[in-house]
Amino acid sequence: MLAFECDYNNGAHPALLQKLAETNDTPEPGYGEDRYSLSAAEKIRACCGAPDADVYFLAGGTQTNVVVLSAILAPFEGAVCAETGHIHVHEAGAPEYAGIKTLTLPSHAGKIDAKELEAFAERFYADEAHEHMVFPGAVYLSHPTEYGTLYTKAELTAIASVCRKYRMRLFLDGARLGYGLMSRNTDVSLCDIAALCDVFYIGGTKVGALCGEAVVFLNGTMPKHFANHVKKCGAMLAKGRLIGAQFDALFTGDLYFALGRQGIESAERLKAVLKEKGYRFFLETDTNQQFVILENRQMEALARSVRFSKWEPFDASHTVVRFATSWSTTDADIEALRAVL
Repeated sequence: MLAFECDYNNGAHPALLQKLAETNDTPEPGYGEDRYSLSAAEKIRACCGAPDADVYFLAGGTQTNVVVLSAILAPFEGAVCAETGHIHVHEAGAPEYAGIKTLTLPSHAGKIDAKELEAFAERFYADEAHEHMVFPGAVYLSHPTEYGTLYTKAELTAIASVCRKYRMRLFLDGARLGYGLMSRNTDVSLCDIAALCDVFYIGGTKVGALCGEAVVFLNGTMPKHFANHVKKCGAMLAKGRLIGAQFDALFTGDLYFALGRQGIESAERLKAVLKEKGYRFFLETDTNQQFVILENRQMEALARSVRFSKWEPFDASHTVVRFATSWSTTDADIEALRAVL
């Protein structure tokens, strides 16, 4: 069975497994105070061009979104996101379960628009009854989005400007950030994200790690006693080295970026094959997620030999499906898919 359903269907890159094996028998302090976590944090600060950033390692994306949002938001605040945003749709109501209301804006292929964000904030504060409403306290973006699309630097700058004007924190979900940064058609760098956001995270789970996300707080925005909050949320690993060692390996040399580039190159080959075979694109992206429209009987037949994600209905007889590549996708995988298609 060919696996194109997601970008976390393989284990970990060998360099990370080697790092875990090499460090396995060395006693280290717990809770992220080990030398590998400290080293990884320093390497991430250097890559972000943010020497004073606070870096904290968590295990997974949903956990990270909930822990960060619940830490940076006051009890009377919610998170503004696209109506297709991951925290609003595909996290089983985890933010709401933690007491965080999601406040949605229209989705433009997964993205929000700065002018619509500003209009939303203006309407909120113009409402005489806004004290009886949930305040917009943060803006949640994902880059790439759930539809594989990317914000431009100008779009991020405009959104950040609105956030500053209305005192909303800007939080960027970077679960697939490695693929976004390595896209051939992006003008956004890691340093740009660090300069524009209040907090973001660098995803490891989908870019070569067994698990793990690196949360980066900029300009002193990490809430007081954040570690205490993490523990209250049940998100603190005693053996923090498990994640720290992996990120130390990912940010040694340019491995993280090389793995992102591998996923993008595979996606470009995948896109060429889908076009060659005459598939109709629902959304053609510059990242590792490609969305095509399949007739339902064709989809059922293809599912016998290929795993992909059923995304959403297109019409009564067609479905949008997603093919995803990753750091572990090989040329042989793409050729095998070509033969099946």
